[in-house]
Amino acid sequence: MHPDSFLWDVPTMLVLFALGLVASTFGAIVGLGGGVIIVPALLLLGPSMLGMDVDTTLAVGVSLGVLVFTSLSSTLTFMREGKTDLRSALFFAISSGPMSMVGASLTSLFNPDTFRRAFGIFMLLMVVLLLLRSRIRPYRGKWRYIRTYKDASGATQHYGYNALPALLIGGVVGLVAGLLGIGGGVLLIPAMLLLFGFPPHIATATSMAVIFISALLGSAVHLYRGEWDWMLVLSLAPGALVGGWLGAIISRRIGSVLLVRIMCAALLFFACRMIMT
Repeated sequence: MHPDSFLWDVPTMLVLFALGLVASTFGAIVGLGGGVIIVPALLLLGPSMLGMDVDTTLAVGVSLGVLVFTSLSSTLTFMREGKTDLRSALFFAISSGPMSMVGASLTSLFNPDTFRRAFGIFMLLMVVLLLLRSRIRPYRGKWRYIRTYKDASGATQHYGYNALPALLIGGVVGLVAGLLGIGGGVLLIPAMLLLFGFPPHIATATSMAVIFISALLGSAVHLYRGEWDWMLVLSLAPGALVGGWLGAIISRRIGSVLLVRIMCAALLFFACRMIMT
């Protein structure tokens, strides 16, 4: 059901601003984008927060629309700090962009209950990956495209990738982003860290640039299909813009270990609610 009769009042607008702010701040810190919070929040809290149910296609479409604002704000901030590997981001986007449009066109084919449970299980797997990513040793193979990064201490780090693995992973990331409305960083970040050897801060910044392209194209498909609500997107957008900027600032000033753990706790809560609802 689409929100034609939502009652837009000040408390509702403040709640949506807070939702966009919190989701986007956490999303920008760890490079996930924030859709993993926005989608389940809209599905689970829609009746109490907005006065009526929000269906899966609308939740995904709105989430991708909000991710455009989040990723744009954080990417511009990361680029000013020199942390975004724009060349690598554009390479991943060669496949992630078109596949996000494919994923967006498939969302409506899923049964809502099946979608909720699958999304919940997917979030549980993401929690495991986030908790274990610091304990898994990255792949030490040789890559054709080698990139270098000099950190604040002056130490030079090397990372890289081959064309085919990068394009395949980019395609899967885009498909998941368009289908679930989560941005795709949940898959791209572990791949960058564990497979391609990206430094964590570069992986986060570059992931947000890839998310921007995927979200822009995926949300365009949902807009075309009518799986969209401008009032809902624009109510979440201010918080998303601030959160994208704030998350990028926080990620460089403090360690993200504690914040990732808080993120995992929130995701675990939403995942259990999605599976059991």
